[in-house]
Amino acid sequence: MSFSSGIDHQLYTMCMIQNGDQCLLINRPDKKGFPGYIAPGGKVDFPESLVDGAIREVKEETGLTVRNLTFKGLDEYVNPSEHLRYMVFNYLATEFEGELLNNPPEGEAIWISLDELEHLPMQPWFRRRLPYFFKPGTFEIQSCCDGSTDKERKVTVKST
Repeated sequence: MSFSSGIDHQLYTMCMIQNGDQCLLINRPDKKGFPGYIAPGGKVDFPESLVDGAIREVKEETGLTVRNLTFKGLDEYVNPSEHLRYMVFNYLATEFEGELLNNPPEGEAIWISLDELEHLPMQPWFRRRLPYFFKPGTFEIQSCCDGSTDKERKVTVKST
């Protein structure tokens, strides 16, 4: 029995950290790719679990240790022509400890009021995902892209 589908699956996490009416975002500079404000996250290292990957990425990018993560949803990018699927597992953390890093590797980590989020520069795919971190239930977003231009052809959003 073969489990190989010929499709490259890449696993990532993103973890929104909320403290009352504020959340922690990273202001990524242009030179890092995906410039603008974004929650901490990154690639899951094999064979670590998704939650362990989210906890590690938050620690590396902010200096904080998060715990009791709540799964919020899945955001995936699918490129059929390249047989590629990026899957981003999204979490919310309201429990954490530690101090923010003075010189974080991905950009400055900033506590921002939830009321100010809509005015910040951010990637369209993150802006689309952002409100679902703070709503009850879970979400699933699938972006199907054209391999030659990398532009979204179809976006499907479901939430419970």
